[in-house]
Amino acid sequence: MTIRILPAVGDIDSARALSTLLSQLADAEPAPPVADTTALLDTLARLAAESLDELPEVVLVHERIGPVPALDVIRDLVLSFPAVGVVLITADTSTNVLTAAMDSGARGIIGLPLGYDALAERVHAAAAWSMGMRRHLGSGTPELYAGPGGRVVTVTGAKGGVGATVAAVQLALAAQASGRSVALLDLDLQSGDVASYLDVQFRRSIADLAGISDINPRVLQDAVYTHDTGLGLLLAPAEGERGEEITDRVARQVLAALRSRYEVVVVDCGAQLNAANAAAVELADQALLLVTPDVVAVRAAKRMVRMWDRLQIRKAEETLTVVNRFSRGTEIQPSLVERVTGTKVARSTVPAAFKELQSVVDAGRMQDLDARSTVKQALWALAGELDLVVQQEGGGGGRRRKASSDRGALALRRKGGDRGAVTLEFAGMFPILLVVMTILWQCVLYGYTYSLAGNAADEAARAATAANSVTPGAYAGACADAGSEHLPDSWQGATINCGEDGTVMRATVTAQVPLFFPGFDAGWEVQAEAGAALEGEDD
Repeated sequence: MTIRILPAVGDIDSARALSTLLSQLADAEPAPPVADTTALLDTLARLAAESLDELPEVVLVHERIGPVPALDVIRDLVLSFPAVGVVLITADTSTNVLTAAMDSGARGIIGLPLGYDALAERVHAAAAWSMGMRRHLGSGTPELYAGPGGRVVTVTGAKGGVGATVAAVQLALAAQASGRSVALLDLDLQSGDVASYLDVQFRRSIADLAGISDINPRVLQDAVYTHDTGLGLLLAPAEGERGEEITDRVARQVLAALRSRYEVVVVDCGAQLNAANAAAVELADQALLLVTPDVVAVRAAKRMVRMWDRLQIRKAEETLTVVNRFSRGTEIQPSLVERVTGTKVARSTVPAAFKELQSVVDAGRMQDLDARSTVKQALWALAGELDLVVQQEGGGGGRRRKASSDRGALALRRKGGDRGAVTLEFAGMFPILLVVMTILWQCVLYGYTYSLAGNAADEAARAATAANSVTPGAYAGACADAGSEHLPDSWQGATINCGEDGTVMRATVTAQVPLFFPGFDAGWEVQAEAGAALEGEDD
């Protein structure tokens, strides 16, 4: 069987030498070398998106690859593509390096300078392991490459004060409410407020993990605070200066550990770029950039996106921008934000409704935000758009807990945003709306009939007065004709009477009120009267 090999070598001479040796291997199909870690991850992601069977059996990582250190990128590869055999090429073949490589997930190391026999041995061993792993797990199973845990979603503010922490907290709560295991990591290292928003006082923080080379589940458990909502919180240090201890290497190790334990990891990256949150954005399955619809924030978002691109952290088209505090009357619409930043804009926009948030923010109880809040509904719909929530299954056990009414509505929004929930709500309200509209329409018909009867009575009284002045007492015909003339066809069955009342000619019109439609009578009647002064005789 042909062994597909992807070399990752930054040095041109080393890449040429490695390609020459690989071309001599029997049953080997080496791909052109990739020059950096960004290109390596992008290449593997593209191959996996086309077909999981297109992934190479072996990836060779040179020790001088950059910008991400070789051991860190090996750890990322193993987490994202666990059935690909990764081999480290290094000049240092000491026991310490071998142990570190094994801990990162490598299947072996190859010493420099390169030799054919050593290369062939390690490549065939890694390929055999890869093929065995794929046969065991099933190479056609998409979950094989989803990573041993869930997805990492980062939330970054285009500038300070645009609501990144509120968004991160609500996305985490939405995913937790749907039954997933969720960790919320605060990487706003100098001014993180996740603890304040969730009313948490906890001594441990991510800074306590900075000096630990091997973050095992027990160590991670000691640093993570389990909130009343079920969220696992890894907080920013209370002393902002300790944020400098969190390097990109620490951030990668922490994210790998969280990812191995939780199905969803939401990261609040704040609005300041540093090595730690840059690593998080680079590793994220989905990177959100929060922006408000104003010129300053949009410009800041554009600067952030360009900086990510220059530093090879993330491409603009791979970033999802979320418009916060949006109203239809604002001049800056999501389509304009999309054009200016070059990013994709989420379908779900978050309305400007700070009054809904003020009480829970002041109390530090973001989890108590009312389900009727438009802000909460928008952010939970965004969670559905990001596929962070799962549909509830009846009778399920394990971690799929029974959802509340909020969770049920959230599950309905998983595929279609708010449309499913709105359809269900409208279906429930439709009978009530129908009854109300029917009553209102019947009231309209009642009033219209009374108006017609009053006008007909007025005209009948005038005609009867005029007829009586010509021929006293001969006014009945004129009265009935004039009243009927001013009634529509569906009301022609009305009773019209005129009579003298002293010096006044009085006309009375009794008309039937239709039931729903003119012409359908239900026995309801309205009576209208009008009078006209009788004309006196000339002496």
